[in-house]
Amino acid sequence: MLRTVEIGGVKIGDGYPVYIVAEIGINHNGDINIAKKLIDLAVIAGFNAVKFQKRNPDVCVPTEQRNIKRETPWGVMTYLEYRHRIEFGKKEYEEINRYCAERGIAWFVSCWDKPSVDFIDQFDPICYKIASASLTDDSLLCHIKTTGRPIILSTGMSNMDEIRHAVEILNKSRLVLTHNTSTYPCPIEELNLKMIDTLKREFGCPVGYSGHEVGLQTTYAAVALGANLIERHVTLNRHMWGSDHSSSVESTGVIRLVRDIRIIEGSLGDGIKRVYESEKKVRQRLRL
Repeated sequence: MLRTVEIGGVKIGDGYPVYIVAEIGINHNGDINIAKKLIDLAVIAGFNAVKFQKRNPDVCVPTEQRNIKRETPWGVMTYLEYRHRIEFGKKEYEEINRYCAERGIAWFVSCWDKPSVDFIDQFDPICYKIASASLTDDSLLCHIKTTGRPIILSTGMSNMDEIRHAVEILNKSRLVLTHNTSTYPCPIEELNLKMIDTLKREFGCPVGYSGHEVGLQTTYAAVALGANLIERHVTLNRHMWGSDHSSSVESTGVIRLVRDIRIIEGSLGDGIKRVYESEKKVRQRLRL
C-alpha cells in the first residue's frame, strides 16, 4: 500500500491531486524582481508551490574551480564570485517569504550544504528538497533529516543501490521520491518514465517526476503513469543568460502545463468499470 505524505497541509500520494511545483531554482539570476515575476507566473498558472536553490558558495564550489574566469552579464569574474553574485541572502529570502504569503503560494528550497539548511530553517519551510547531486552526501541527508520536515529526494544520476542507501538514511514516512534524468535538456529517449512505477513498487512512498526535457508531452505522460508530484523549471525567457533557462518552461507553456495536468488526472478515473448515467439513453437506443 502506497503511503501518503503531507506537505504544507496538502496530501501527496495515489488518490490525491498531483502536487505541482514551479522550480525557479537560480533562474532569477540573482534579481529579486525576476523572482517575484516568476512567483506571480506560478500563482496565475495554479502551481501548488515554488522552489528555489540555496548554496553556500564557500562550501559548495570546489577549490580547483573557484578562480576559473567566467563571462557573465555582470562582466568577467571568477566562478566563485559568480556563485556569490546569484545567491540570495537573508534580505531576499525574507522578501520571498513575505511575497509568497501575500500571493498565497507555498515555497521551499533545495539546500546543497548544511549551512544552507540552517539558514533556510529560520523561515519554517514546508519541506526540503534534496537535489540529485546531493543524494550520496550522507552527512547532508542526516542533517536535513534532523529538521523533522518532509523531504523530497531527487534520484537523477543515481543507481538503485545509491537510492536504497539514501532512503535507508531518511525517514520514509516523510519522504517523496522524484524520478529524473540529470541532463539539461534531457533527450527524450533517456527519460525512462517507467521508473516512476519501479520506484513506487520498491519503496512504497509517493513518487514524482522532475522534468528537464524540452516540451510538455512527456510530463503529461508522467502524470498518466502515476506521478504524484510534478516539478518543472520555469523561466521568463528560455533565451535568458544562465545554465537552466534552456530546459525551462516559459509563461504560455507554464499555464498549459497546470491546466492540462488537471484535465489528465480528472480523466484517469478509478479503474472500476461502470455504466455512466450519460451512457444509459445511448445504451437503450443502440443495444439489442
